[in-house]
Amino acid sequence: MFVDSHVNLHGEKYEDDLDEVLQRAEEAGVGAMLLISDRLESVPAIAEIAERSPAFTRSVGVHPHHAKDFGDLTAERLIELAHPEKVVGIGECGLDYYYEYSDRDVQRRVFAAHIAASQETGLPLIIHTRDADEDMQRMLEEAYKDRPFPFLLHCYTSGRRLMEAGLEMGGYVAFSGIVTFKRADEVRALAKDCPLDRLLIETDCPYLAPVPYRGRRNEPAYVIPVAEKLAEIRGEPLSVIEEATTENFFRLFERAPRP
Repeated sequence: MFVDSHVNLHGEKYEDDLDEVLQRAEEAGVGAMLLISDRLESVPAIAEIAERSPAFTRSVGVHPHHAKDFGDLTAERLIELAHPEKVVGIGECGLDYYYEYSDRDVQRRVFAAHIAASQETGLPLIIHTRDADEDMQRMLEEAYKDRPFPFLLHCYTSGRRLMEAGLEMGGYVAFSGIVTFKRADEVRALAKDCPLDRLLIETDCPYLAPVPYRGRRNEPAYVIPVAEKLAEIRGEPLSVIEEATTENFFRLFERAPRP
């Protein structure tokens, strides 16, 4: 069984054929998936999809792109939303200095609220980071020193130093279809060196469809090519990647029930 640790199934991109998408995922061997929150208004729609299967879990959080709309977000509000058993993580949250759709100070303030919610609940923090390695490492290390918390560096494309710092703090790292892209040699090098017991896989669908589906809408079934590429990169059997990434997911997201 494979687990897609990061899917975005709410919204118009799947409104016409979600049943078929989920059926293809099941047929491909995807036995569980984590539905990701991008903003608080999305929570009801995500919760509705999560009820379709006992193997579907979800998160609560605000993507850094939308931090500008949630500048007054508190850890208490996130903790309140995280009470349902289906909620297994806090996020997607973090820092994105590439697009900077939200002011950096606001991003850091909103991210800090997510960190505090993770520290209080014990639920893993699902982290988005792009072109913000220095600030991300600083915020994680300062908060972790104060009160340790579990976390996942999702869809990893940042530098080696941040990955190693995250691993040193007990964090996990997830790789997406980007590992199949022609010019992603640096990402592949990091995926090769990530310890097997900290490795996760994801699609981040509907974005970043892997080769040979690049350019199409991504979907959970396409997490299999991601796993296949990781097996090739690392020189390990696909079965090893399947077993390790699945075990790692349930070790990190302790609240997630095993199918």
